[in-house]
Amino acid sequence: MARAARLALLGFLLLFAMPLGAHALVQWHGTDWTRSWSTADWSSTGTLPAAKEHPEAMVRVYAARVGRWRGIFAVHSWIVFKEDGARAYERYDKVGWGRPIRHNGYAPDGRWYGNDPDIVFEASGPDAEALIPKLRAAIESYPYDGAGDYHVWPGPNSNSFTAYVLSQVPEMGIALPPTAIGKDFPVEGGWFGLAPSRTGLRVTLDGYAGLTLAWVEGVEINILGAVAGLDIRRPGIKLPGFGRIGI
Repeated sequence: MARAARLALLGFLLLFAMPLGAHALVQWHGTDWTRSWSTADWSSTGTLPAAKEHPEAMVRVYAARVGRWRGIFAVHSWIVFKEDGARAYERYDKVGWGRPIRHNGYAPDGRWYGNDPDIVFEASGPDAEALIPKLRAAIESYPYDGAGDYHVWPGPNSNSFTAYVLSQVPEMGIALPPTAIGKDFPVEGGWFGLAPSRTGLRVTLDGYAGLTLAWVEGVEINILGAVAGLDIRRPGIKLPGFGRIGI
């Protein structure tokens, strides 16, 4: 028992504590810690083409680092789409104030707390057009859409919302970044079930700890929201703080 406990402690240090500590040092030297909510840049990054100049349908999923010290650990994710011929994009996030599901609260490709977003998924044309009705239905069916239904940790939070919506459209084949803290919160309840991608299995203790084994997500160990693991489909490793590092 003592040997097993030492091995477990060593694994925790190597897979969780050390990566988080190292990323904290990186963030400390590369982040403007004086930036507040009111002074942060929330403007468009200009990475999306103007809707009127891009008539075909489009779907994108974004993720960007959150503000202040929480950026060491986590990203915020959201969903953007535009139907064929539409002259504007639509953006959906979950936030922690007011009515949680925010529609067009920010620029579709906007910065989050001054941090540029990464594209997690994109589709255009007929492929995107087929996804949009399913995304709308999933957004409408999200159960935690009332005031007070947001909990930073372990969820349901912004990433729990995005993960739920994507789980209802598994043909998208998306794995949210391992830094999307809250993605493993069991929105549909239950400790045992399918992974969000529906390509494997997940065991979760209400988002506080868990294990995912799936083709899209790979192997993910969740401890207190932090995720470490292996990406099998696109070879890489997943480390707390750093996220996915491709090989």
